[in-house]
Amino acid sequence: MSRIPLPPDQQAEADRIHAALTAAAAADLRELAELLASKADGELLGPTEFQVRDLVHKLGAKAIQTALAERKKGGTTGPAAAAPTATRRPSSSAGGPGRS
Repeated sequence: MSRIPLPPDQQAEADRIHAALTAAAAADLRELAELLASKADGELLGPTEFQVRDLVHKLGAKAIQTALAERKKGGTTGPAAAAPTATRRPSSSAGGPGRS
């Protein structure tokens, strides 16, 4: 997958997420490395694949949680948009005139 060119504000957010994710993922990456190191060549496929998949899914979930947490910390960059005002009230008659 190629890298996506980001505007400066998004690049700053990506840098914050990367730093937080690197710290948060260190233990998971260590666990993955130890799992792979503990297996002989003939054991890397089969059940080990499922163990690796589970660890990678855990890492992916942690990445999403970290990104959400960093966005909350970073706040928004602009003022909140105003809510649109109602133009007129809807009719309280469901059937309209002449209907019973």
